[in-house]
Amino acid sequence: MRQILLAVLLLTSLAGMTAEPAKRKIIAHYSPQGTSQQAKQEKVYRSDNNGVVLFSDLIPPQDNYEVLLFDCYACNPHSTIDWHKTPLFRADYQSEITKAAKDYQLDPALIRAVIHAESAFNASAQSRTGAKGLMQLMPQTANELGVRDAFSAAQNIDAGSRYLAKMLQRFGGNITLACAAYNAGATTVNNFQGVPPYPETQAYVERVGILLQRYRTL
Repeated sequence: MRQILLAVLLLTSLAGMTAEPAKRKIIAHYSPQGTSQQAKQEKVYRSDNNGVVLFSDLIPPQDNYEVLLFDCYACNPHSTIDWHKTPLFRADYQSEITKAAKDYQLDPALIRAVIHAESAFNASAQSRTGAKGLMQLMPQTANELGVRDAFSAAQNIDAGSRYLAKMLQRFGGNITLACAAYNAGATTVNNFQGVPPYPETQAYVERVGILLQRYRTL
């Protein structure tokens, strides 16, 4: 009798284990660019509904979805900022930007637009992946460009502008591709033969373009 009771308890336990619902799969992706010092972090959910990729700020009903955390000031595809009207940084770091534009033959409005998109002119900005300063230099890039202090406005703007000029040269002066490469990497742009199909990069490129036109009118 005891053996029968033990067998029943074992079968009941096994049935309970198989009845448990599958755990929801959540994968967190972090922006390769951006600042961790924003007051509120943007969170977007990406899911697949019968082959259609959906983006939402609400948790999807599907079991499998990805959580995208956007840090870059201009990278969130679902940003509510009106980029045609958001206040501009008209005179910040004027001397550093003017010098870098002259040294690397860049439009100062482009430098200003990239700084705005990367860090909103926050010199102490730092991302989870280690990107630092006004133009969000990654440690390896900063090291290759001889930057000793990425939080130094002068060093950061000089190095970021030099790298931006390099991307422009690599992509034949195409500002859109150069900015896409600044955000997603030159190899990625080459692989896709254009702006990568990443919502973050596409949003970034579009908004840099808007900011560039606005800064050119100052």
